Amino acid sequence: MLKSMNIQIQMLFYNKKRILGQLILVGASMSFIGCKTLNNNRLNKSIGQQISSQTANNYFQGLLVYDPVTKDTLYNHNSQKYFTPASNTKIITLYTSLKTLPEKIPALKYIVKNDTLYMEGTGDPTLLHTYFGDSTAIKFAKNYKNVSLYLNNFEESRYGPGWAWEDYDLYFSPERNSIPLYGNVVTIANNENLEVIPEHFKNQVVPISYGVNRELYSNTFYFDPQRKDTLESPFMIDSTLTKTLLEEVLLKKVNIVQKMPNAEKQVLYSVSSDSVLKRMMEVSDNFLAEQLLILSSSTLSDTLNSAKARKYVLDNYLQELEQPPRWVDGSGLSRYNLFTPGTMVYVLNKMYQEIPRERLFNFFPVGGLTGTLKGRFNGDDRPYIYAKTGSLGNNYCLSGYLITQSGKTLIFSFMNNHFTKSNSEVKQHMESIFEMIRDNY
Repeated sequence: MLKSMNIQIQMLFYNKKRILGQLILVGASMSFIGCKTLNNNRLNKSIGQQISSQTANNYFQGLLVYDPVTKDTLYNHNSQKYFTPASNTKIITLYTSLKTLPEKIPALKYIVKNDTLYMEGTGDPTLLHTYFGDSTAIKFAKNYKNVSLYLNNFEESRYGPGWAWEDYDLYFSPERNSIPLYGNVVTIANNENLEVIPEHFKNQVVPISYGVNRELYSNTFYFDPQRKDTLESPFMIDSTLTKTLLEEVLLKKVNIVQKMPNAEKQVLYSVSSDSVLKRMMEVSDNFLAEQLLILSSSTLSDTLNSAKARKYVLDNYLQELEQPPRWVDGSGLSRYNLFTPGTMVYVLNKMYQEIPRERLFNFFPVGGLTGTLKGRFNGDDRPYIYAKTGSLGNNYCLSGYLITQSGKTLIFSFMNNHFTKSNSEVKQHMESIFEMIRDNY
């Protein structure tokens, strides 16, 4: 009896000791969580003070910072408001391309009948492009005695809605079409002798200093003979010019036909799709972005129309967006585009969950090192920003991925519209906030 009572007393003390230990552990855990919450609250407050500071309170800002692992929002300011995204639009073009394009770029759709190759463009931007140097379609067509070209599958305007008309002669605003050649620009350089690509336009280059690079309604170009750097200027496109340029490289006649034969079309493939996507994102190439949306539409039907690609990805992959965008082009040249920071983070998170990290980050400019981020957002000892810029007059946006000192990956979208100060001042303001997040989360 006495022995039994002693055992019960020992068990009682043991249970009390165990409960006390558990309470200490719970208390310690709550103390740790409380400390972390306090730090995050302080960080949130510090960001808010920067956002509303006197130097930044007279223009429209939106910032969303999201942790994709914990699914927590670190900071949110105007994330549901619509902004002009500029080239941040290319993030959605990237996502569309990843969802629609195969491993290699579809270069042509074609049918062979007797000794004739019937071909139609897909919007492939790499054919004879000075960067990619691709001639897959040219080498293929040279194998056939007769070549016929169908151009009526392109149901799109040459310029996007809301593009600035005065940009017609500038390298970043080429026309869109079904079978781009040479990037749809004339490249002019003065290396002892005048060099023009394509050479077809050499006699249309006037060697004088002039206020524009090209006449508004003709392919007459102006190039200052004293100029040291290379000039790129878009050329005007029509069916006759496309036919002529192809004939000059194929060294044979090309016929324009009004319809394709009634047979199943085959697809010819050219360069790696990832190489085109990386180039588009890294240097913010508007021509590639526009043609990639057209190219995406070629995988959905025989009609080339970027609106079809936009509708397809919104209806099938982004139907849960809380703030559906107004999305009118692939490049972001148009001020009609309207996106929220929330939408940008949503799409960036979709890619982060669906695409291997190494491949995904390879598409984006790296802070301080590459592309449009080469001179800004440097890391102390390693890169910490992988993001896409977006710049138009009075607007600057940056959306992408931020790596903290603790090794966490955050997704962010920082949009700035309607400022009158310099881009440099806005970037400096953003950089101070990014560094604060990097060092304290």
